[in-house]
Amino acid sequence: MLAFLLILSIARPDVTGTTQGITIDLVRGTEREKQTKQTLEQVLATSDLKKYTFTRRVVIEEGAINHAFPILTLNGRFAASPDALLTSYVHEQVHWHLRDRLAPQQAAIAELRKMYPGAPVGLPEGAENAYSTYGHLVTCYLEILAARELLGAERASAAITNKGNYTWIYATVLRDERQIAAVVNRHGLRVK
Repeated sequence: MLAFLLILSIARPDVTGTTQGITIDLVRGTEREKQTKQTLEQVLATSDLKKYTFTRRVVIEEGAINHAFPILTLNGRFAASPDALLTSYVHEQVHWHLRDRLAPQQAAIAELRKMYPGAPVGLPEGAENAYSTYGHLVTCYLEILAARELLGAERASAAITNKGNYTWIYATVLRDERQIAAVVNRHGLRVK
């Protein structure tokens, strides 16, 4: 699949005159993929995402499920919604941040398993397996913090509310934010 990528690289100055240095690849070059690329370029040009950028290659694939590895891949779902695309981009970037913190992440997951026994597995409420559901409590918490910082509380709330997946995870993070923040802080998982 990646052999058919249309390589479209961007290294555009953002509004402050610095370079984002993000490469965006389109899988098929469909109109939706091109629209998503344009929206992502706008997001990159108008938002200071240096703090939340851990990999500099992004693939856009219409119909794909967003994922972080091996290459950060975004679907075309949010081509017309810059805020939702920004939060999806940050969500996948946070996975890269946490990848380099495996032991603390595992310790946080163990603690969250005790706090939330029997968390749902499977979409739309949970993630693909129990480990991923508990790990996403950390990822989604960090995504929400970033969204508030980048978009403000109201726009962040709208973008998160309209996601449609990980519904139990996001609801739990929002309801129990102080407790989840304590776990994240205790294990040094914040993005700095």
